[in-house]
Amino acid sequence: MTVMDMGAAAEEIGLPGGGSVWRRTVRTPVRDGVELVADLYTRDREPAPRPVLLERTPYGRRARRESDGLDRDGRPVPPERSAAFFARQGFNVVRQDCRGRGDSGGRFVKYLGEAEDGYDTVEWIAARPWCDGRVATTGVSYSAHAQTALAALAPDHLAAMFVDSGGFASAYEAGIRMGGAFELKQATWAYRHALNSLAAQRDPVVRASLQSQDLRAWFHAMPWRRGASPLHATPEYEEYLLQQWERGAFGAFWRQLGLFGRGYYDRFPDVPSLHMVSWYDPYIRTAVENFQELSACKTSPAYLVVGPWTHGARSVPFSGDVDFGERATLDGNLAPDYWEFRARWFARHLGTEPGTADTPDGPSDPSAPSGFDASDGFPRVRYFLMGGGSGRRNGDGRLEHGGHWRTAAAWPPPESSPLRLYLRRAGTLTEAPPDPGADDHLEYDFDPADPVPTIGGQITSGEPVMVGGAFDQCPTEDTFGCEPPFLPLSSRPDVLVFQTGPLEEDVAIAGPVEVRLSVSSSAPDTDFTARLIDVHPPNEDYPNGYAMNLTDGILRCRYRNSYERPEPMVPGEVYAITVTVPDTANLFAKGHRIRLDVSSSNFPRFDVNPNTGGSEADSRRRVVAVNRIWLSPEHPSWLAVSKLPAEPGTSAEPGTSAESGTSGG
Repeated sequence: MTVMDMGAAAEEIGLPGGGSVWRRTVRTPVRDGVELVADLYTRDREPAPRPVLLERTPYGRRARRESDGLDRDGRPVPPERSAAFFARQGFNVVRQDCRGRGDSGGRFVKYLGEAEDGYDTVEWIAARPWCDGRVATTGVSYSAHAQTALAALAPDHLAAMFVDSGGFASAYEAGIRMGGAFELKQATWAYRHALNSLAAQRDPVVRASLQSQDLRAWFHAMPWRRGASPLHATPEYEEYLLQQWERGAFGAFWRQLGLFGRGYYDRFPDVPSLHMVSWYDPYIRTAVENFQELSACKTSPAYLVVGPWTHGARSVPFSGDVDFGERATLDGNLAPDYWEFRARWFARHLGTEPGTADTPDGPSDPSAPSGFDASDGFPRVRYFLMGGGSGRRNGDGRLEHGGHWRTAAAWPPPESSPLRLYLRRAGTLTEAPPDPGADDHLEYDFDPADPVPTIGGQITSGEPVMVGGAFDQCPTEDTFGCEPPFLPLSSRPDVLVFQTGPLEEDVAIAGPVEVRLSVSSSAPDTDFTARLIDVHPPNEDYPNGYAMNLTDGILRCRYRNSYERPEPMVPGEVYAITVTVPDTANLFAKGHRIRLDVSSSNFPRFDVNPNTGGSEADSRRRVVAVNRIWLSPEHPSWLAVSKLPAEPGTSAEPGTSAESGTSGG
């Protein structure tokens, strides 16, 4: 055995409550000569060959992240304790710093290079004496992107993938851009991680420059330019961010390995995969597409799990200012905790025995909920249907929206059926299409200097500018870009509100959301946005009701026909466009309203269209656009969702059913 096989000497890491795990540093040489540094965790000092769980991270291999979740007792779990859990379940564990991050060599360029580095790492691990030839990948967010990136190169020894909250199907359509607009969480992420980059660690002047920046002020000074951004002290971070921002049209850049899993599904190894995500996560569309496509083109099973959380926050029952109840968490519902859930899934597909080994805190409980009920063969889809709660304010000050877990054989659920609701001039949503001569259009001025503010939604890494989750669509003093008197978004003249009357019975939806608009504009290019909302009726806690955001999308009109070949609009000409909105699942309870808000901006979640037809990333001019939504029989506009059949017994007690117990259905 060589030094390269085992790296440095093993050290025994003691764990709280007793027990230990062995850790040693290993260095993986990749194809261009760079060495990537990782920790190998094993149950014994001299490790036996076992299946290896690999996690690749840019966040520091020994650092704990919030998205790592909590244990069943609600305590944070550091990497060594998590690794000890899996080691005692029969796995060896490798946590590796990505290129140019942590202790690994090379230059970090976000997302690019993870395919080659990941492939080389998998094959290097498989050849080590402490690996039995099977390498399974795991990890959240960036670590999920790294998994699908390496899978596109078809490593021979990849055995399974647990892809949590990421794994780009097409980064152009979800994660970096959406509908042609740029997702500005990429800017907040770049700034935050430039602060702990190698350059900032090595040069106090670089770090001081970064720390002196007021990021919220910089968001008022967009678009950024090279040398005129909060990242100017770290040119490599500034450069990759601006490259993503400047490439507005879909082309070769967006087809690269690591950004475009869609182009490589046929090359992915035929191995079991699980895709976990949440309704308030920016990667819903990615997870759904990966699940659907791998289900269709592979013989190995693919699974989809969707909760009501924000990005990776599966251990808490709330998202933003809305609480979904004690049944909402993964912990205690689908499994005792996240580690048990993953261990049992890996055990199922890698051949070890779940529930027989000791956890770091004692023996695991085979009778506890696991999400792997032999009676149902572990359903291919497990999703949380939001809604059915009291609508009152709980002790933590959050709206009780409620919900419960359901299962399905596919996504969208096969039992769902299409429901189309037409937008009407009176501000209504109806199943009846517009009558001839009754409806025409609504118009508004879209001023890029006064964009509609972002209030929650499918956002991660947006702090200190924005946060994700479910909120009443009324700004507060914490809402970026807003000043008193903080009136509801529905009061803005550039927000068109369409809603049903109070529902006479529960309406549950689960699946894709599509908004078809007939539009025209005075500008050669402009944006249209759509936000789906569950309107709670007024009560003593919320005397004005509560407009809870569910999901939202955007389309930059130059890309209405093709992301590859942008086309300007002819002022005044009517176009039929589709605003694709990420999937959701929600029970609109009796007495609630289904609402759709249409506008032309959602800032700072997305960059703002200057309406000039010029470059999105560096335009110095902005003009006001007069935008129209057409509502006539010749030019209709509508909302399409997937409606679920009524559940027996839900009308008397909304949100309760035989599927709402802790086993997840």
